[in-house]
Amino acid sequence: MRHWRPGIVQDVPPPGLIDLGPGYPGPDLLPVGLLGDAYHRALEEYGPAALAYGHNTGAMPLREALAERAAATDRYPCGPDHVLLTAGTSQALHLISCLLGRPGDVVITDQYSYDLGRRIFTDCGLRVHAVAMDDLGMDPVALREALRDEHAAGRRVAFAYVNPTFHNPTGIVVPLARRTELLEVTREYDLMVIEDDAYAELALEGGGPVIPSMAALADYRGVLRLGTFAKTLAPGLRLGWLLGAPALVASLGEHGMLVSGGSLNHTTSLAVATVLRGGEYDRHLVWLRAELRKRRDALAGPLRAFSGERIGCRVPGGGFFLWLEPCGATEVREEAHAAAAEAAGVRLAHGARFGTGDRPRLRLAYSFNPPAVLTEAAHRLVEAWTV
Repeated sequence: MRHWRPGIVQDVPPPGLIDLGPGYPGPDLLPVGLLGDAYHRALEEYGPAALAYGHNTGAMPLREALAERAAATDRYPCGPDHVLLTAGTSQALHLISCLLGRPGDVVITDQYSYDLGRRIFTDCGLRVHAVAMDDLGMDPVALREALRDEHAAGRRVAFAYVNPTFHNPTGIVVPLARRTELLEVTREYDLMVIEDDAYAELALEGGGPVIPSMAALADYRGVLRLGTFAKTLAPGLRLGWLLGAPALVASLGEHGMLVSGGSLNHTTSLAVATVLRGGEYDRHLVWLRAELRKRRDALAGPLRAFSGERIGCRVPGGGFFLWLEPCGATEVREEAHAAAAEAAGVRLAHGARFGTGDRPRLRLAYSFNPPAVLTEAAHRLVEAWTV
């Protein structure tokens, strides 16, 4: 892999180690040629305007395309005024934390949730309150109790952060009834919901999730929905979007960071717009889903055959992750499983990175490595854990 080395990319595992930690596409899934052509077409079509400061809320061609996709998927009206382009989910979470929260405020999250998202919240001075979850997602009763407790203590809750579709790290999809229940609670407390839908377009069984987004269910009132091209095209684009009520989107677009220089990644936005408009993006998604399905099955197959009573293996219908539950173990056993894996040449993510529960968990990403490597990793894990 030319130039795939420290100082160029964020992380490179040591030789001989199979890294199942990274939650992003592997180098062989990144469409170099497609994006090279997209930049060329955008520069030809827009000329100097592609290299200028962009419109604060983002280039209209991409906002229109994203609104059309959201409306088609949710079967609910969505226009370009609902869309704000961002430099990916991380920048969107930082912007939201700064504008909707203030130091000392509380953020409600799932019991297990995106660890680096929580890091952004705490770096912005916010406090994280993790709420119990089950196999259907965040528990609405536990959410109501958490909000009641925080209000009784005089603490302001800035927003709730959820990841309802192919959840990181568990892989679950929150069903319609549970989404509706959660929205009922948040409306009761006039609480903003941040819906992180980073994996929504990565259904590996069928054509895609048919459950409407929480944003559409709420008529875009009280919900901001986040999307990103980091998981479907390339993380290096640093390009994502936010969907919300037009008045709130316009307000976010007035932040000084955007007024000073306009939309983030303007040139890239126009390049990606050409890919969506020309149909290449949807064709790429079909190919990407097929490749991810092969990877998921290459890793999950040997692990499920081995698991039995030793370890539970949740195989998701989409996204990037397997969620393992060592059976009959204590929290110390999570460390032991991870250490045995590392000794066998496989790195994975401790469940404790994402939250705490009554038994240990482990997260394995299948997005980064090709199928043959993932099968080798699975066999190494089976051998390491057969004691």
